[in-house]
Amino acid sequence: MHRFEMPAEYVARVAARQGRAHTFETFDGAKTALVVVDMQHYFMSPPYPSACPVAREIVPNVNRLAAAVRSAGGLVVWIQNHTPWQSLESWRTHQERSLEPRRLGRMEAMQKGHHGFQLWPGLDVRPEDARVIKRRFSAFIQGSSDVELVLRDNGIRNLVVTGVATNVCCESTARDAMTLNYRTLMVADGCAAATDAEHAATLASFYLYFGDVQTTDEVIARLAASTRRNTQSAAETKTTNQ
Repeated sequence: MHRFEMPAEYVARVAARQGRAHTFETFDGAKTALVVVDMQHYFMSPPYPSACPVAREIVPNVNRLAAAVRSAGGLVVWIQNHTPWQSLESWRTHQERSLEPRRLGRMEAMQKGHHGFQLWPGLDVRPEDARVIKRRFSAFIQGSSDVELVLRDNGIRNLVVTGVATNVCCESTARDAMTLNYRTLMVADGCAAATDAEHAATLASFYLYFGDVQTTDEVIARLAASTRRNTQSAAETKTTNQ
């Protein structure tokens, strides 16, 4: 797993601006979604050229977060990248950045029936979870997916972003979510990139300007605390009404 620690000077800058080190000190579990980005064979399994070995190491943390979000009354959203053949023209600016054999190989592997498209089998995907297909790096850019409909239908305002790659689809999705007014957090040990440097650069920049960054343990602890508070409040309300 990536070794990462947020630079102390960045924490100081954020704390000075907003009065605390973390935007997410508390969660409303029922309004929170875990967004798991592109944890598919193509991005996790050799010999696919975009396979990221570290992504396999974060699977236990993603599963722990999924369980915590469900327990808190939130939603788990599994996002899968799909690259339709039409994108040879409709997203030519991306396609031209790869040599033809790699470009065509990726497109073949990103078709819905292909092994590369399938989610990693170790992920704890449940029937009550949402499944979303996206067609660009960001799930939120116009025409990429219906993720906003899914989130709105479930009353979601808080997003906890995990997946692969930290600095590509996770970052693109998280940044766009923030600009669309979702409270957004990236999980430091729940995302993976090709290198430690790429992973660290994204998390530092995101923390400074776009949203929060926490570890799996921090997110789970805050979700649990929120659930306890809600349970206590409900019990007190019931007692008062009796």
